Amino acid sequence: MRPGLGRTVLGGFAGTVVMTLMMYFVSPMMGVKMDIAASLGGMLGGSWILGMMMHFVNGTIIFPLIYAFLLFRLLPGSPLARGVSWGVILWILAQVMVMPMMGGGFFSSKMGGMMAVMGSLMGHVVYGGLLGWIAGPAEGQAAGSLSNRRAA
Repeated sequence: MRPGLGRTVLGGFAGTVVMTLMMYFVSPMMGVKMDIAASLGGMLGGSWILGMMMHFVNGTIIFPLIYAFLLFRLLPGSPLARGVSWGVILWILAQVMVMPMMGGGFFSSKMGGMMAVMGSLMGHVVYGGLLGWIAGPAEGQAAGSLSNRRAA
């Protein structure tokens, strides 16, 4: 029981695009400079392009596949709620593991503090929400519910 892979990857791509745009255009309005491509690129030898590629591979392929194959059936609620839950899980992992590895400190303490943490949370919630909404229900679930409505 999982959503279709095409829709899931599309949802991950859409979420990654919107989250990236938020990072580069909304975060500065909050007084926080966030550049995940530069941070990831620093871990990969300093290449911003390589960092952006890694960001898009994670957001478009790796995280959506984990969502579809491992977490979709375990997370409660509608597809949108499941996606938002996955976004919050990713946010926690980013703040507890990834940010310290990139030199940003635990919960972004060395990279903007509370404003960075809240900006990151907003981005991850939007990412997860788009992923869940576009991926939709499990394959066959939507069709089954539609045929059940017709029969009623």
